[in-house]
Amino acid sequence: MNLSLPSSAKSGTLTTCPYCGVGCGVRATLDADGNVAVAGDESHPANAGKLCVKGAALGETVDLEGRLLYPQIHGKRVGWDQALDAVAGGLRGIIERHGPDAVALYVSGQLLTEDYYVANKLMKGYIGSANIDTNSRLCMSSAVAGHKRAFGADLVPLCYDDLEKADMIVLAGSNTAWCHPILFQRIMQAKLDRPAMKLVVVDPRRTATCEQADMHLPVRSGTDVWLFNGLLCYLERNGAADREFIAGHTNGLEAALAAAEIDCTDPAAVAQVCGIPLQDLLDFYQQFSVTAKVITAFSQGVNQSSAGTDKVNSIINCHLLTGRIGGAGMGPFSITGQPNAMGGREVGGLANMLAAHMDLEQPAHRAAVQTFWDSPRIAERPGLKAVDLFQAIEAGRVKAVWIVSTNPMVSLPDAGQVQRALEKCELVICQDIVERTDTNAFAHILLPAQGWGEKDGTVTNSERRISRQRSFLAPPGETRPDWQILCQVAQRMGYTGFGFNAAHEVFDEHARLSAYRNGGSGEDAIPRVFNLDGLAGMDRAQFDGLQPIQWPVSRKPSGAAAGTQRLFADHRYAHADGKARFIATPPRAPMHAADDGYPLILNTGRMRDQWHTMTRTGKSARLAEHTPEPFIDLHGQDALLYGVQAGQLARIATRWGAMVARVQTSGGIARGSLFVPIHWNGQTASDARVGGLVNPVVDPVSGEPEFKHTPVRIEPFHVAWHGFILSRDAIAADQLTYWTRIRGKQFVRYEFSGREAIDDHRAWARALLDIADPDADWLEYEDKSAGVYRAVHVVDQRIDKCIFLSSTAALPPRAWLAGLFEKPRLDDLDRTGLLLGQPAEPGIDTGRTICSCYGIGSNTICDAIRAGNLDSVTQVTACLKAGGNCGSCVPEIKKLLTETRLEIQA
Repeated sequence: MNLSLPSSAKSGTLTTCPYCGVGCGVRATLDADGNVAVAGDESHPANAGKLCVKGAALGETVDLEGRLLYPQIHGKRVGWDQALDAVAGGLRGIIERHGPDAVALYVSGQLLTEDYYVANKLMKGYIGSANIDTNSRLCMSSAVAGHKRAFGADLVPLCYDDLEKADMIVLAGSNTAWCHPILFQRIMQAKLDRPAMKLVVVDPRRTATCEQADMHLPVRSGTDVWLFNGLLCYLERNGAADREFIAGHTNGLEAALAAAEIDCTDPAAVAQVCGIPLQDLLDFYQQFSVTAKVITAFSQGVNQSSAGTDKVNSIINCHLLTGRIGGAGMGPFSITGQPNAMGGREVGGLANMLAAHMDLEQPAHRAAVQTFWDSPRIAERPGLKAVDLFQAIEAGRVKAVWIVSTNPMVSLPDAGQVQRALEKCELVICQDIVERTDTNAFAHILLPAQGWGEKDGTVTNSERRISRQRSFLAPPGETRPDWQILCQVAQRMGYTGFGFNAAHEVFDEHARLSAYRNGGSGEDAIPRVFNLDGLAGMDRAQFDGLQPIQWPVSRKPSGAAAGTQRLFADHRYAHADGKARFIATPPRAPMHAADDGYPLILNTGRMRDQWHTMTRTGKSARLAEHTPEPFIDLHGQDALLYGVQAGQLARIATRWGAMVARVQTSGGIARGSLFVPIHWNGQTASDARVGGLVNPVVDPVSGEPEFKHTPVRIEPFHVAWHGFILSRDAIAADQLTYWTRIRGKQFVRYEFSGREAIDDHRAWARALLDIADPDADWLEYEDKSAGVYRAVHVVDQRIDKCIFLSSTAALPPRAWLAGLFEKPRLDDLDRTGLLLGQPAEPGIDTGRTICSCYGIGSNTICDAIRAGNLDSVTQVTACLKAGGNCGSCVPEIKKLLTETRLEIQA
């Protein structure tokens, strides 16, 4: 990869994974050639050396292809001074003409805490507007709002160790096996050690997580509040309430019970609304009622809803009623999606928050922050939340937006509206590590930031654990740290208070603010649980040596920092009276219901081996192999009803947009709904941005969008032919009707289809592949009656490009062809196989990738099962290693075992 090798990195650097909220420790090592080797950090408490396949593939994503390396204005490279002057001058001019609320920042959970801190300080304390929001609004703001209502502050009481101490774990709206694999591994190991532990999954889909659960409750989309309100009523009626705890440490039970009892006292009625068998519901309620050590862990399936905050509080209510909070192995547990969603919350990164867990709407809190910052002003009211922000841009109320480390054209709902907003906006500034994104296409100014491995700072994971992200790569081109870019613009705008010289200086100010007026009983005291006093005053060396630690962090008499494993052990909460609040959560259906025009419900989510909009994971060939194309997953009977077939293309449409993808019927989707992954964008597919379809309805408290419930219709997308290309060079795919681009090890792969008949396959294929030389080594085969054409371009005895076309979707396996690109030369059998459209030797095709960690395909696994008469995942792992690392593929291996064993017995 030809990356520079700082001397500090020669023995390996301990850093933190930049993907999900688990916050795994990573050891990154550079060799003399600049290649990056990645392994788990055995000393990190979150993962103890384990890594999922995404983390393990980090070394494959740090090349400079596609990187934004230099500042640009209107697409032309400029120097930093010119770019920074343009940003500062543009913002200053708009503020002078229209006021501070005419500008906005839209930032990201991919930022480090230091970046987040500076952005928040600039916007709220110096520009004087709270128009700074984050893509974390899209994944965990409902959890924040629920925590603040119940506990008085955004506090997550548990730690990961509690997952191993619990006797029952309820995973609500979380495909943990795929989205937080290392946590799921810990749960599975605990279950192996203590088989009596119960695992319950609440999810409309039957996911990989459900495959290893004791019980799956496939509730209808949007009915979680009914489920947990019903549980609250059941616990109250059946003697599970902890009266002493309720009386001494809570308020509001009467109102919460009254709201729950409106529709949820009868389990039969609840079961009917939720669409689950009554006996399963009663079994869940009974098991919960008799289990003291129970954790309810929730994620996007709960948060991403127009009733997300009520869903969170309905869960918390059940734990408060039973007093199951504050002790080991019990409590509600919000599992965040992004690596630093928690750090962003600490510094007030949301539009309705202040730094250091202070409240924007409290005058004393605003005064404290302004005094500490010595800032000329302070935002006096909440700013625009993500969806509202882009609507305000389109309406012309916000005239400048500075987008940092995120891709709202893909990730926000109603992406067509986002596009209209950016097209209309007077000044769009994008600060990113990638040059070409769907969002950056609308930028007037592009600022090149440093990425993972290059930048330095901290992140906070889901259990409140602060970890260091350390640099081990020399910054490429003219890239700069995000915090530094923000500071340099602030200084050009005439603001003091941004003279930081290094990340540790930013962190120190953040830590000191957390302790400012925190505690005591004086008139100006603002006591908060969030406190980093024990980490204040660190110099660069101490910051560099900082070990993972959970906040709040106090200081021992010896001067050492002391973290806090779990909160609420003393049953004191952050409300003024020290008591927790039950919150009334009357159930309500999602705003938009299915109807004759849009009879199905769209659900969105992640895939196992991809991350967000694939600007990082899309670079890894092995991560692309598991799920190479976007897809639409629905029930087989619904596919029959609406005339679509597995393996064929279909178009889905909502009132907000449409997309095209390939149909699958996995068996995990209930009738009346369908699922589409979130990752594909305009750089990786012709028409697969699912954000363009999602309705823009948001939770009235948190502002989090309704990603799990949008009415949709589906219809066949008819094409005349299908095909794929493997090419060492990129091709111009935009001329194709439908296409998906996939990264291969030594090639780029395109899956595509077309509607127009092709009269001359040879001429068409050579033009598409840009083969102008009439004497090129060109192998081809055509069967016009069968509608089959395949051709191969060979250069210096090596395969350079190949194209396969068919009138049906039945095309040769790609894994075998991919292997040919690794060969230094094609032999005669290879050439014969290419013309035949299949390997000339048996056993070469390994099949669809199942285990990405070790690159093991389905055919290899099935062959091993047959040859060795294997009947367990353990035996498959012993034979092939498959399933032996992150464990995400275990459910798929189990399925292959079942299918192959049945085939053998038949």
